[in-house]
Amino acid sequence: MDKIICIAGPTASGKTALAVELAKLYNGEVVSCDSMQIYRRMDIGTAKPTREEMQGIVHHMLDVCDPAEDFSVSRYCDMAAPIVDDILARGKTAIIAGGTGLYMDSLIKGNDFAAFPATGRREALEARFAAEGMEPLLAELRSVDPEAAERSQGNPRRIIRALEVYLETGTPITEHNRRTQAIPPRYDPVWFALEDEDRAELYDRIDRRVGIMLEQGLVEEIKSLLASGIPADCTAMQAIGYKEFVAALNGLCTIEEAADQVRQSSRRYAKRQLTWFRRNPKAIWLRRAKGERTEEIVQKARQHLRDFDK
Repeated sequence: MDKIICIAGPTASGKTALAVELAKLYNGEVVSCDSMQIYRRMDIGTAKPTREEMQGIVHHMLDVCDPAEDFSVSRYCDMAAPIVDDILARGKTAIIAGGTGLYMDSLIKGNDFAAFPATGRREALEARFAAEGMEPLLAELRSVDPEAAERSQGNPRRIIRALEVYLETGTPITEHNRRTQAIPPRYDPVWFALEDEDRAELYDRIDRRVGIMLEQGLVEEIKSLLASGIPADCTAMQAIGYKEFVAALNGLCTIEEAADQVRQSSRRYAKRQLTWFRRNPKAIWLRRAKGERTEEIVQKARQHLRDFDK
């Protein structure tokens, strides 16, 4: 059987530490599944694992693009799937770890994202959005794909993407997604999801992590990115932990006020991540009791990985 382990969970839940320990036990390599750790030079604010934290375990899908580049779930899957296949072909265990649920689900399912050649249609839709605003495009989408319109309200990128799919193929993106879901998944992993029994413990770790990031030089990292020409309004710089301090550097708030915003936003993000992962019926929840160490979480995981010992 293919040996694949998925480790999901909210920010600051201990995914990296668990992935490394399981990789050491099961001859594995880690494939990062984090939509921000893909960016080069964005290390501190994304909590990218250090060499010390990796403990000699090979990690993939870190530092694969420049912060000024747009990145997408389809590009992630195009890059990550061959890596997973290569790990398996070498007889090793692929450990996919991260908190970006859409990326992880899409990689496992093997989603087809209906990529199109550069026809100019998306650019035309983007120009219409700039000239007319969102409502005309949303009304057009509602007439051809009301489900997608309902899902996409308030999100111009989703509206434009859904219209692009329909105009290029004649098939609503909702129908396209249904067909994709009917296809058997590319991989069949063992799914683990991490959660604290006491949510306050997670929030405390998030708060402490923000302080540690500041001590490690997060503000200096952001200044360096901006000085190198990375636009403050690019997608990468809109990440939690970056946009707040950009605002502080622009004089809109103090550094401490920005740090408080990061703490609050990170806690809200953790709640959304948990909501996403709870939708997975195959997830085995590894719940951390107060004071429980990584070694004890590893032992809980090993109970579900007996076939990997064969």
